[in-house]
Amino acid sequence: MTDRRQFIKRSLLPAAAVCLPPALSAQVQPAATTRPAASPLSQRLKSLTRSTTWSLISAIKVGFKTFHCQGMVRIGDDFWVSSVEVEIPVDGIFDRSKGKGHLFRISSAGKLLADVAIGEGSIYHPSGIDFDGTHIWIAAAEYRPDSQSIIYTFDPAQKTLQEVFRWEDHIGAVARDKETNTLHGISWGSRRYYQWTLDEKGNVRRPLATPKEVAVANPSFYIDYQDNQCLGGQEMLYTGLCVYKKPGGPSMALGGLEVVDLQKKCAVHQVPVQLWSPASGALMTQNPSFFELTPDNRIRAYFMPDDNESTIFVYEA
Repeated sequence: MTDRRQFIKRSLLPAAAVCLPPALSAQVQPAATTRPAASPLSQRLKSLTRSTTWSLISAIKVGFKTFHCQGMVRIGDDFWVSSVEVEIPVDGIFDRSKGKGHLFRISSAGKLLADVAIGEGSIYHPSGIDFDGTHIWIAAAEYRPDSQSIIYTFDPAQKTLQEVFRWEDHIGAVARDKETNTLHGISWGSRRYYQWTLDEKGNVRRPLATPKEVAVANPSFYIDYQDNQCLGGQEMLYTGLCVYKKPGGPSMALGGLEVVDLQKKCAVHQVPVQLWSPASGALMTQNPSFFELTPDNRIRAYFMPDDNESTIFVYEA
């Protein structure tokens, strides 16, 4: 038994150590003089374990049809949530070439304040999102892997949506690290990391490389990332889930969060989140999430796990 435990420790725990080799890390990471320290939120997230107690603080009922939500940020008292709307299937078959992308602004009481259209034509599936203090970064993609995307910024103050560039892959979540002025994305299922360097105006430096030239394989496999949040200190928070099924038996969904080192492209802290929606049984990390610190230094998490008839669940750890 002792040998087996040591094997598990060597095989599983060092997922954070399965990182880019230094040479490849240097290729995808711009030179930096001094690496910023981990943020207070990152430090608190790294203290979470699978035995951490989460307390439900409130449940905000959303008062409109939300479709299938993807990403969430909280700006002031309002929530901004990306969502994909797929047309009602004909004869039980979805036509994934037709749909609508939304960026909702939701009040703290769950009321719809704005609905911004995202994407064009068959490129309508919004991504996980993040706010860099000035703009919300959001991608729209075709509703299939290995497709194509448009990356946008949205200015919530000016209410303006601007295309930044296009990419030949499905970008499932996108966020800007303002400390290094780099943009970070993940593919469908988060199997590939992408990184782009921005100039002083927020544009991607030209010429753009191809996806195969800059893609970095994600060495962590136990969950697929759904949403992202830049933590500072060259770290990103990803939340998501994966469904496992025993042949001939029932399926089991596992949700969790990961703090990822953006320089080394690997997880440095991984935690399952054992919380489920009381309405549907869906994992809390199934759809969007957003994390912040309370004034007394507790982690506060916002989850929106249910489609169509949604509730924003607020937990503290």
